[in-house]
Amino acid sequence: MTTAFYSHAECRLHDMGPGHPECPQRLDAISDHLLATGLDVALDFRDAPQATLEQIERAHSAGYVLQLQDALVQIQESGQARALDPDTFACPDTWRAALRAAGACVAATDDVLDGRARNAFCAVRPPGHHATRDETMGFCFFNNVAIAARHALDVRGLKRVAIIDFDVHHGNGTEDIVAGDERILMCSFFQHPLYPYSGAVPKGENMVNVPIPPYTRGGELRETLMAMWMPRLEEFSPQMVFISAGFDAHREDDMGQLGLVEADFEWITRQVVEVADRCAQGRVVSVLEGGYNLSALARSVAAHIRVLADV
Repeated sequence: MTTAFYSHAECRLHDMGPGHPECPQRLDAISDHLLATGLDVALDFRDAPQATLEQIERAHSAGYVLQLQDALVQIQESGQARALDPDTFACPDTWRAALRAAGACVAATDDVLDGRARNAFCAVRPPGHHATRDETMGFCFFNNVAIAARHALDVRGLKRVAIIDFDVHHGNGTEDIVAGDERILMCSFFQHPLYPYSGAVPKGENMVNVPIPPYTRGGELRETLMAMWMPRLEEFSPQMVFISAGFDAHREDDMGQLGLVEADFEWITRQVVEVADRCAQGRVVSVLEGGYNLSALARSVAAHIRVLADV
């Protein structure tokens, strides 16, 4: 079976304004690098469908979804972009992009569970892991990974899933949604202190939060993850693994001050894939989160995908 690569042209239409780091060129950089390196031939490219409101409401409150839909449709009809919070801007195409981003993750989950793909990577935007149950935040509108994880549990009948969140920023939105849900084990690392200034104290026993000080490099991080993530993952024995894949912990990315390189993302991915192979029949769905230096992002995603595709 192949690695499915989900994206959609409408994900490139979401634009938060000139100079904003979460820009459409992020997806272009990934696609161009896959083509230039020949890695594209190892992937099965698939268009992301739109998520339904029912799917989204498995992770978000119905009131929030309705309020956000009203705001984004008004922006769509007016043609005028505006800020929804200090960091998160919406343009006339944001509503469609957000539906595609969440829809990619749900479709990838179904494809992997039904054997139409061994695993999947969703190259989508807007990202999702800062979106809480009731709020936009940190460039995020819908929490794509949480929506997919709840779909696997509530619709597809799995009993245990893991969420791995690697990003220079804490996935506070995902923690807000899944903390206390014993069917989900969430393991994350993030620079601390750094936006959104959370995560040092986990909100539930199903959270394995690993705050990392600035200027940490890969060797030290690897030792920490082996000690803190791996025993919990093996004990939990997930039936499927979801990855919030943020690449802004790269040493060339000025969103933070961590010192990771492509080989570190490759190593992390390999540890996760090996757990999935032992516990979850290899079932992994990975979803793009951060990563804002375009060259470092493209190279890191390629390293991540090479492990998923086993090439």
